[in-house]
Parts: sequence; C-alpha cells; structure tokens
Amino acid sequence: MGYMVPAPDRRLHLSRSLTERGQRFVTDRHLATLSTIGPQGDLHVVAVGFTYVDGAVRIITSGDGQKVRNVERDHRATIAQVSGPEWLSIAGRAVVEREPESVDLAVRLYAERYRQPRVNPTRVVIRIDPEQVLGSAGVWRATPRTS
Repeated sequence: MGYMVPAPDRRLHLSRSLTERGQRFVTDRHLATLSTIGPQGDLHVVAVGFTYVDGAVRIITSGDGQKVRNVERDHRATIAQVSGPEWLSIAGRAVVEREPESVDLAVRLYAERYRQPRVNPTRVVIRIDPEQVLGSAGVWRATPRTS
C-alpha cells in the first residue's frame, strides 16, 4: 500500500517521517534508481547512491552528465530503493547544487553511507526536495493516501 506524507511547506522532513525500520533502510548500504525526464520526454533511469539530511535527498554526480542536464531542463525526479520485500520511493523537485559547501556536505554524507568517492573536480549535487513518498508497510510513519 502506498502512503503520502504531508509536507506543509512542500519539504518533507524524512527523519521525522521514517520509522526506525525506515531509518535503517535508508542508511544501510543499498543502491537506488534515479528517474528523471530525458530530452525526448522519456524516462531516464540510472542506478545511484543517495543520502538524506534535513529532509533533502542528495545524489553526487559529474556536472556534465545526462541526469544533470535533465534536472536543469525539468525539475521532476524520483529516487527509488528496493531490497527484498522493502521498498520506498521519494518524488519531488530536483535542483543542481554546485556550491563547494553543498558538494562537500553531500560527499561527506555519501562517504558515511557508502564509501569515500573518487576525486571528481566536476562533481555537483542533485538535491531532491520531497513532495511525495511511497513505501512498503513499516517504512514510513504516515497517513493513508486520500487521492
């Protein structure tokens, strides 16, 4: 069953909305898929690592990649993670952050969840501000969807 977590300011504070099981699920080492809208209007889906802090999903990537171009053209994005019977998806508005402080934070968070990433002088961050979340039972502390 899918659940939608209300986000009054269109920004979801994931740490308050995830159950303890959900917290473990998004901090254990799992890869995910990032879906963006490609140049021809089709879905562009790639495997990525992601992290979150203060209600923002963060993905580190090269600044000249297709996913970056997609987000700059169309801000819709969804991250999805699956492991056995557990799954979640987080959809929202994505932006590309290039500021050194934003990149440093995202790299530090990525290293905590996965491993230290290779040096990449063109690295940027894709940040998703969640607007809708779905997941398997027990992952989100949420109210049932009404729409």
